Amino acid sequence: MEMFALLDISVKVLREAMNPQGFNAGMNLGKAAGAGIAEHVHLHIIPRWEGDTNFISVVGNVRVIPEDLATTAAKLTPLFKKYAQEGFTR
Repeated sequence: MEMFALLDISVKVLREAMNPQGFNAGMNLGKAAGAGIAEHVHLHIIPRWEGDTNFISVVGNVRVIPEDLATTAAKLTPLFKKYAQEGFTR
């Protein structure tokens, strides 16, 4: 799947599942950029809400996680499958 199509589908899925007010999106290409593998590119899409102070706040060396990953995956997986099957139009 083309990177920008993946970005579009991901934003649509996150809007439907989480109703954010905005997004941060970024790409990492190359080991020095955080990709871990020199030829690997990956995309981050972070839902944002007014009043959130950062991506995830850290207090006392403990990360705040609003829900466990299995719950998030259960919300997002059916939507990704739905939009992958339907194709994506803006």
